[in-house]
Amino acid sequence: MATTRIANAHWEGSLMEGKGTVSLDSSKLGTYDVTWAARSAEPNGVTSPEELIAAAHSTCFSMALSHALAGAGTPPEKVDTKAEVDFQPGKGITEIRLTVRATVPGLDEDGFKAQAEQAKQNCPVSQALAGTTITLDAALA
Repeated sequence: MATTRIANAHWEGSLMEGKGTVSLDSSKLGTYDVTWAARSAEPNGVTSPEELIAAAHSTCFSMALSHALAGAGTPPEKVDTKAEVDFQPGKGITEIRLTVRATVPGLDEDGFKAQAEQAKQNCPVSQALAGTTITLDAALA
């Protein structure tokens, strides 16, 4: 059975001078400010679509990798993933870099890198973002 998650965005004004909010309605975790300046320059305490994508991608990848490792008989003790999403005005999202470090008893570096690459391919967020270059730096902690 499919699940549906809901977020809502509200925007006022022009792109450059305007401002808005995005609310995480399914979880009711909060409402966050968004601006063009936070997207195209410095965040200054305001989020952006790219930061939200980075949060989704790092979480999804960590979950996919953890599942794959456990399925292979080497469940991880911990998985830490950073996602960096590049946005270039006029071009859009140009690259996503995933960096993962994990503690996985009983697995060597080559085996870990192979599992991480498979997780990158199978992560639903990676699949949704397939039109973007996604790189992976994977190593055991």
